[in-house]
Amino acid sequence: MKFSAGSSSGSIRAVSTEEVPPRVLVVDDEPALRRSLARFLTSRGMSVITAEDGRAAMDLLQREEVDVALIDLMMPNVGGLEVLEYVKANLAGVQVVIMTAFGDVETAVKAVRAGAYHFLTKPFRSNDEVAVTVAKAAEHRRLADRAAKLALRLQQMEKFGELIGNSRPMREVYRLAMGVAPTSSTVLILGESGTGKELTARAIHQHSPRSEGPFVPVNCSAIPVDLVESELFGHERGAFTGATSAREGLFAAAHRGTLFLDEIGDLPPMAQVKLLRVLQQGETKRVGSDQTRTFDVRVIAATNVDLRDRMEQGKFREDLFYRLNVVSITLPPLRERREDVPLLGYHFLQKYAARARRNVREFSPEALRAMQQQRWPGNVRELENAVEYAVVFCRGEIVTPSDLPFERPSWAPVPTEDSDEGDVTLPAGLADLPYRDAKQRALGAFDNAYFTALLERTGGNVSQAAREAGLDRSNFRRAAKRAGVRSRALGDRD
Repeated sequence: MKFSAGSSSGSIRAVSTEEVPPRVLVVDDEPALRRSLARFLTSRGMSVITAEDGRAAMDLLQREEVDVALIDLMMPNVGGLEVLEYVKANLAGVQVVIMTAFGDVETAVKAVRAGAYHFLTKPFRSNDEVAVTVAKAAEHRRLADRAAKLALRLQQMEKFGELIGNSRPMREVYRLAMGVAPTSSTVLILGESGTGKELTARAIHQHSPRSEGPFVPVNCSAIPVDLVESELFGHERGAFTGATSAREGLFAAAHRGTLFLDEIGDLPPMAQVKLLRVLQQGETKRVGSDQTRTFDVRVIAATNVDLRDRMEQGKFREDLFYRLNVVSITLPPLRERREDVPLLGYHFLQKYAARARRNVREFSPEALRAMQQQRWPGNVRELENAVEYAVVFCRGEIVTPSDLPFERPSWAPVPTEDSDEGDVTLPAGLADLPYRDAKQRALGAFDNAYFTALLERTGGNVSQAAREAGLDRSNFRRAAKRAGVRSRALGDRD
């Protein structure tokens, strides 16, 4: 059996020089082929050791660590299947590639079903076939090891509630949150949209003596201005047009628990006065009532705007600010803690792969690199949506850059020197999909980008965005949410 070391162009390197070279065990009873394989794989940047038969291979594996074992199927005494069985029983993670003559393909297929990564038939079609197969097996091993390490880090890492991150800014968040949780102090949580302000508030509540009581979240910006006081403090029957019966407010609902006031900067002036009274005296009145009521409620507030600017503009009370700002916690944007992206990505990958019952288990190095290079203006929420999208469209076990939604949309014009201004270039991977799937993916990307751009341009004004889109408000909201757009303007919370 001949193995030609010069039959390939060698234009594609199987191993990145930036990574530790994979360690490969070559097992074959033909000395010439064994030496040829060792020389060729070494020339491709791999570290290679060899064994002349199955028994020698198993003895060697007891002393040496390898990533991939390239094993001949038919050998005297101890054959390839026995070595495979030994590896699967004793060496978790080591990948096995079987080599077999063309007539033994059926047995090789059985070996793959028994746990081998792949098989190659002799004579090999090219040097690259061998090198690429071994390199992919090594990459499979590396990805599996990295997934296990990330899973272990997720279990062992310092975290607070559902917040995930091990970066220095997040450890400071944990320190402050854990410190204030056992107290009754009011907390003001600051941070951009999508950084996890409500998750932080929930975690503080869960670690507080009030954990058995209710946690009541309310988005102040989503309540109509003329109903804010009624929503928060309740109202009496007949207090205003449409008040056909008395109603308990959210403070009453949060009695002996925690009330989370998200986007507190949007609270209207009169409601600010009543909120200040509650924080100072622990009491308030229903709209239309003269009776004072007392509640035992801890208030946690959050905002993504600068309240000091609001105070200078006369839109937020200074005395209320200092009542709320007893302890402030600032959540860092994702772009300032990029080292947390792999942990967060893997967490969301596990979550949505399990929910969708998909065997998507890892990100390719290129996908991780692309994710860490993103600016993530939507922060953790945007990352979560991107990973969910990738789980839906990933065609294998490993998420690649083309599976992620921030690749160049297929509908975007890409002018080149040899093309007209309006020519369209498909992103990588889209042309590999069936027409219907490719079209659905392209339209989904367009819808998401279109509605997101409209909301950004109109400053989150849904009515104005709907008019510009030629849709009524309710249809615009439904279409935007169906396209995967998440925005405070659409009623989503941090």
